[in-house]
Amino acid sequence: MSRENDIARCVHHTLDQYFRDLDGEEPTAIYDMVMQNVERPLLAFVMERAGGNQSVAARMLGINRNTLRRKLSEHDLL
Repeated sequence: MSRENDIARCVHHTLDQYFRDLDGEEPTAIYDMVMQNVERPLLAFVMERAGGNQSVAARMLGINRNTLRRKLSEHDLL
């Protein structure tokens, strides 16, 4: 794990804390929880950096504009 980037280390640390906080309880829907908590701030940040321009933001994210619009809508960011 020594070669992970900062984001991966942050996710790992946060998940480690999440499991400790569960105190032996079995987690459920971890994938959805992580994606929901990472995707929304990612989209908001990139949209801000792109000055609100969805075409620019989509290029920055490496996704097409329609996918970006759908994701923005899903996260109430439109």
